[in-house]
Amino acid sequence: MIFFIGIKGAGMASLACMLHDIGHEVMGSDIDKHIFTQEQLEARHIKMVPFMVTEFLPEWTVVVGNAFLDDFDEVVKAHASKNVRVIRYHHFLGELMAKYNSIAVSGSHGKTTTTSLIAHMLSYHHPSGYLIGDGQGHLSEDAKDLVVEACEYRHHFLAYNPHYAIITNIDWDHVDYFKTLKDYIHAFQAFSETVSQYIIACGDDKLIRSLTINRPIMYYGFEDDNDVIAKNVRYEQGFTTFKLMFKGEDKGEFKLSLVGDHMVLNALAAITLGLLLDIPLNSIQESLIDFKGAKRRFVQEIINNDVFIDDYAHHPTEIKMTVLAAKQAYQDKKIIAVFKPHRVSRLVNFVNEFTSALSLADEVYLVNFNSIDDYEEGYTQDIYYLSEKISGAHVINEDMDAAHILAKHSPAVYLFMSSKDIYVLADLLKTIV
Repeated sequence: MIFFIGIKGAGMASLACMLHDIGHEVMGSDIDKHIFTQEQLEARHIKMVPFMVTEFLPEWTVVVGNAFLDDFDEVVKAHASKNVRVIRYHHFLGELMAKYNSIAVSGSHGKTTTTSLIAHMLSYHHPSGYLIGDGQGHLSEDAKDLVVEACEYRHHFLAYNPHYAIITNIDWDHVDYFKTLKDYIHAFQAFSETVSQYIIACGDDKLIRSLTINRPIMYYGFEDDNDVIAKNVRYEQGFTTFKLMFKGEDKGEFKLSLVGDHMVLNALAAITLGLLLDIPLNSIQESLIDFKGAKRRFVQEIINNDVFIDDYAHHPTEIKMTVLAAKQAYQDKKIIAVFKPHRVSRLVNFVNEFTSALSLADEVYLVNFNSIDDYEEGYTQDIYYLSEKISGAHVINEDMDAAHILAKHSPAVYLFMSSKDIYVLADLLKTIV
């Protein structure tokens, strides 16, 4: 039995599903609240129980989610159980990756979409495995490749030792752990040194270019000094087309069912990997046009004359990209931004950047912190610290009264952004527009 403490966590849910798919017996514990990641678990009939109700038996392996510290009651209980192996999520994942041709997708932004693109491309060509931060995980018994989303937080990605790695960008984040930009950059430097075969990185990113890379590397981007370049980019009716240049050779036109420059960069990372793995060009092209997007990454739903967009954006750069993509896709509609932040330290350290990014929308609504890990020692600020800096911003609750306030802007594009469960408010709004 492999038991997961915090099985509804995005990576944990994915990993549990993967192990189930190759024949392991798995179960886990978590809070008694619906979280979108549990849908994949329920589809596989993986048992979920409350914390502290399970007696750990000898020979079990207990995988601890990284959201739970060593003093968490069930973690203490696991360590005290006889002949039970207790291991952290990232170390367990690193052990699993060693059994496959492994690809780790890292970077401050775009990891989930890029991992999803690569998973779709690989699976389109041959049986493969994937672990994605949106709660999806799959592993075929005959899989050759395994692509995982690799988070830099607390240096967790240093446990993976991948054959191939992608670095999408470097933009200081997780300021509760990485106290300076220098610390943050150093984490990616260290990560690059764990890669055994090839690094694929965005060459348009100045901080990536500042790394000392001593592995074979391919740079991608829009600028001419990259190895892989997107030229003649066009956005039309929800699709993106561009010409691909690979080491100076014209590889023809590519088409995506995604919008935004950041999505083109994510696609370039996937294409570069595909070509390095000798996947036929036509198979790469077909997989990209067939890709419909990652969960909670610019997911669009049209109801009557309103557009609902759900996005995981929780960093100022991600918010800026998401708002601009919405404005680009729906130029004739008002953009109503609804944002719930994660972690006070991120809000305080980047308050000016949050202000600039959210101010790109026509109207801004903010929801206060309400997660167990949002408030941190040494910080007393709340959502009003941000709302006071944004002209015309409103603070709302996640209830029907707030839904009626938002409904007054209909018809509009409602852009719900958060790494938390803001979709509850979106669902209420959908019932009345």
